[in-house]
Amino acid sequence: MSAETDMGDTGVADTPAGRLQALFEGHRLTPTQRRIAHSMVRRAADVPFLSSVELAELAGVSQPSVTRFAVALGFDGYPALRRHLREVAPAEQPAGAASYNAYQQAVEAEIENLRHLAELLADPRPVRRAGRLLAASRPLPVLGLRAAASQAYGFSYFAAKVHPDVRLLDEGGTMIQDRIDAAVRAGATALLCFALPRHPREVLDTLAYAKEAGLTVVTVADSAFAPVAKVSDLLLPAAVGTGLAFDTACAPMLLGRVLLEAMCDDLPEAQARLEEFDARAAARGLFVE
Repeated sequence: MSAETDMGDTGVADTPAGRLQALFEGHRLTPTQRRIAHSMVRRAADVPFLSSVELAELAGVSQPSVTRFAVALGFDGYPALRRHLREVAPAEQPAGAASYNAYQQAVEAEIENLRHLAELLADPRPVRRAGRLLAASRPLPVLGLRAAASQAYGFSYFAAKVHPDVRLLDEGGTMIQDRIDAAVRAGATALLCFALPRHPREVLDTLAYAKEAGLTVVTVADSAFAPVAKVSDLLLPAAVGTGLAFDTACAPMLLGRVLLEAMCDDLPEAQARLEEFDARAAARGLFVE
């Protein structure tokens, strides 16, 4: 992968997710295998207790695909991989998980996603690097299509309060490359992308075009194994929940707010801009207290 696809030297090797991430590093995985790897990281505490059939159902792949995945990692088969995981993972399955209903399970899965994000943020250097890149880009294009459009909009809404020129790219089509060209001509040096499943082909094409135009691409994606990794310079992972009919994205949203904080740290005028906005909002009676 061409991107810096993890959180650097995160210090999370002693967590189940961190150990799984380390296990996958250095292996050239197929798209199906990356899907299995992503599912395993997302459910790191449960994986040592899953059969190959259960893991296949979790990842939405065939059981033979799970076997081939284990072999690709250097194991004789899935039983050998599971034995290895049981040796390096906690010995007990989380208590009470079986008693949760479907709605509670979805919430618990999001809580686990947030815990994993907190572990990754133990090393703040990648986020701080991203904050510097975003703060320095004038203008700052922010891309998010389809499922990720709301993430891009939320980031852009708040970023515009502290950054002098934020340009939201939340609609695809033939104009999107023109808008990237315009941003580059105006002085843009970086682009922030929110990429969530299902990953539109247009996002990959747009990021490839942005890189060719000279922009540094910072991406918030659902996994270090997401398709956008190959067209990102710095990828920050935050898992989505898949327990409901439509994915939930609490962790990507929170990571977006963390990036805003990091960007503010590199914008000396950020506090003054916020105070100016508050004064104008009070004068206009904008908010009901």
